[in-house]
Amino acid sequence: MTTSLRRHGLAAGSLALAAAMTLTACGSSDSSSKSGSADPSAGSGTHTVKTAMGDVEVPDAPKRVVVLDTAELDSAITLGVEPVGATHADGTSGFLPYLPKDKVAGIKDVGEMMTPNLEAIAALKPDLILTSKVRHGAQYAELKKIAPTVMTETTGYPWKENFQLHADALGKKAEAGKAVAEYEAHAKKVTDALGGKEKAAATEVNVVRFVEGADIRIYGKQNYISTILADVGLGRPAVTDKAKDGFSYDVSPEKIDLADADVVFHSTYGDPKKAKQTQTLDSALWKGMSAVKNDKVFAVEDELWIQGIGYTAAAKILDELQADLTK
Repeated sequence: MTTSLRRHGLAAGSLALAAAMTLTACGSSDSSSKSGSADPSAGSGTHTVKTAMGDVEVPDAPKRVVVLDTAELDSAITLGVEPVGATHADGTSGFLPYLPKDKVAGIKDVGEMMTPNLEAIAALKPDLILTSKVRHGAQYAELKKIAPTVMTETTGYPWKENFQLHADALGKKAEAGKAVAEYEAHAKKVTDALGGKEKAAATEVNVVRFVEGADIRIYGKQNYISTILADVGLGRPAVTDKAKDGFSYDVSPEKIDLADADVVFHSTYGDPKKAKQTQTLDSALWKGMSAVKNDKVFAVEDELWIQGIGYTAAAKILDELQADLTK
């Protein structure tokens, strides 16, 4: 069977940061930004946002936003905000390809997600920084010296709650309500296309991720992609209940048959050979799975299905789910 393919460090030290903040105070600017100027007369009001690090006072209408993770970038784009700066996902170059090119073209890359360049961030003169405690809690004291910094507790599974916090910080609550309504209607449309709730629930789906330097992950029910499957009403095999902390049940290639289901989606992070994807997909265990025999295995983009985390990514995933599950 031929797997269906889809088209689809903290480098600056304290001295560099101090120098960058001195430049900021002297009035340097990034004229290429699409998210607005740093005009202090624009949106001069503020409001309080409750964050993982306590209450934070932010501008009512921030004009120069920097985001430090993929979920925050998705939220900003979904809400019609084009950040002046953003990190890129570790191990990749540029911003995730599912995002509209015209919306990210003017964004300054401020380093890898886990090692953002504080000097580059400060030079952009942001009036708001969005990230999470799990990613950058250790850098909070430095980040808040640059601009008001809004952190969620973590990322991934609570993406819907995180999105509402992002919307609050960005002054985009009305836009958030619209995005949520559109997503819910879209998910219902997919459910209907599958024949309704009962038929959707009768279709058991697994998501498998091959990860360079780690075991193969069979995704459980407490992660971003699984919330989308749940919103469509799709069934999940019993193996998903074995997932550690609900996140994933990790296996070696010799146990890949545990991932069998009516439908299997798989993605790869890193080099396919080093991630054990190549040897696994060529193995007798994989080829013997019912999903493979029934031509119900689909390769999907890791950048979209796993790394994206947001409503813009979710809309594309729902379209792919409908297309594949109705074949």
